[in-house]
Amino acid sequence: MDIVELVKKINQCFDNLDLVRARKYIEENLELLNQNKHLLRGNARSLLDFITNRTDAGVIPLNRNEMNVIYSINAYASKFDLRGLKLSVKNNTNLLMREDVKQYFNEDARTLLAGLNVIHTIE
Repeated sequence: MDIVELVKKINQCFDNLDLVRARKYIEENLELLNQNKHLLRGNARSLLDFITNRTDAGVIPLNRNEMNVIYSINAYASKFDLRGLKLSVKNNTNLLMREDVKQYFNEDARTLLAGLNVIHTIE
């Protein structure tokens, strides 16, 4: 895909408010878009800067399975289902050890996970 077609697709995604597809296009073509940033519109340029900064900081983006695990942990915590919560924690210890994942938990999940000594919260 050439740069003109790529920029056209990304800008069209922003017009349609399809931010997921726009993010995928940007992540797949990060080097090329950083060299031709001036061709993007303002919102797309901001998303490119955000993704570039997170990539430079070493943050690994979450995949669909990891997002599903976080969603299920939040759901178990909201329902106060400790059995399901403990099972999710036991099966996904590597995900819970990442520092950047804590921001995706709701307040119930943070409280219960801190009480179970799974995560540490600094207040």
